[in-house]
Amino acid sequence: MEPMTRGERTEGEDAHVRAITRGRAASRQLPGAGDEALRHSGAAGASGAAGGAGGPRGPGGVGGFTPADEERRRGVRRMKTIATGALLLMATVFVLAKWAGHAGAGSWTGYVAAAAEAGMVGALADWFAVTALFRHPMGLPIPHTAIIPTKKDQLGQSLGDFVGENFLSAAVVRDRLRAVGISSRLGAWLAQPENADRVTAELSTALRGALTVLRDSDVQAVVSEAITRRATAKEVAPGLGTMLEKIVADGGHRRVVDLVCTRAAEWLREHGDSVMGAVTGGAPGWTPKFVDRKVGERVYRELLRFVTEMRDMPDHPARGAVDRFLTDFAADLQSDPDTRARVERLKNETLARGEVQDLIASVWGAVRAMLVAAAEDERSELRVRARTALLSLGNRLAADGRLRSKVDGWIEGAAVHLVTTYREEITSLISETVAGWDAEHTSKKIEAHIGRDLQFIRINGTVVGSLAGLAIYTVARLFGV
Repeated sequence: MEPMTRGERTEGEDAHVRAITRGRAASRQLPGAGDEALRHSGAAGASGAAGGAGGPRGPGGVGGFTPADEERRRGVRRMKTIATGALLLMATVFVLAKWAGHAGAGSWTGYVAAAAEAGMVGALADWFAVTALFRHPMGLPIPHTAIIPTKKDQLGQSLGDFVGENFLSAAVVRDRLRAVGISSRLGAWLAQPENADRVTAELSTALRGALTVLRDSDVQAVVSEAITRRATAKEVAPGLGTMLEKIVADGGHRRVVDLVCTRAAEWLREHGDSVMGAVTGGAPGWTPKFVDRKVGERVYRELLRFVTEMRDMPDHPARGAVDRFLTDFAADLQSDPDTRARVERLKNETLARGEVQDLIASVWGAVRAMLVAAAEDERSELRVRARTALLSLGNRLAADGRLRSKVDGWIEGAAVHLVTTYREEITSLISETVAGWDAEHTSKKIEAHIGRDLQFIRINGTVVGSLAGLAIYTVARLFGV
């Protein structure tokens, strides 16, 4: 029979004593509520003894066995009973065979006794081997026993190294991904319209979630700072000069000149009294009023004639003067240090104004609202284009072998980079997690999972030992040994 250690015999008793002790302590701390505290503490202690909260930190979390673990432990106990029963059966048969042999029952008793004796040896040897995995047999500190509790950390390290060498190597990852054929499967899957719709909907949901989580003030600050920093770091005058030079060469500025002349002529016709009033108001006080009025009318007529002629005559000299001015200004923007410096000062002063900063920050609000509306609307251009792009990608992956090879190469490269870069972190997660488990609890947990199969080893050892003993005894008798 399998001996029990002292820790196993007293586990339930110790839990019960601890529960009562905690209950009494609680009753002393809370006068008038002793019985209630004792009942609650006793219940908590019983729960802890059964493997509830408050136990040692074990595999999968803090202490305690799940209902599935308890069912496994019951199965282990049943198999232990069967294996121990087989050992007792061999011992009983051995005793009876020896007694029958001494009583003169015949030579057959020797065969039975040899088989039973070898069966006992096999059963005891396998009991020792199985027990030594989880605890010291009979509580004796025999070397190289209680392997799992004492070698838990080394086993965790070995497990981490095994996973790293055999599952997280670059060659294994590449071979596995190449065998899976991710791009081919992805292409065939995305080529289905319902799958493209599903991915589009999921992407839209993710986009809305991200936009909801982001704080507008933070994003606005980032956008404002990024735009301002980029605009400040880059000189704009040469670019403006190049653009203006091209506009003048293409005649693009002439429409602006036409618009200015047209609006100026219209304004002069509507505000002739204002123009004449401004002229007469600036005349010396000693000039006669009718002279001032004549001068004002003449100035008004000349201004109106000049603007009208400039509007109606494409070859007007003033237009040529505007062309030359813009051409010279474009050249100065590109090459004149003073002009470029003045433009830079103007740019920085403009960017520093609060109104401009508010305008830059408000860009995010407009973009966010546009994206949210587009993500929510199934018929929006954004979602339609996304769905079309997914379908196109799926069809291309399904039909284009070169594209599949490139995508597979990207996926393999990314996976290998992740594995080789973070392999140590992954394997250390395994070893550190195992190192953090309680040794005794880990041993019991593992035994609950594999103990039933280990008990079959004891049964097999009993049977195989019996057959081996019978075979050896038979051979010895045949050769007269």
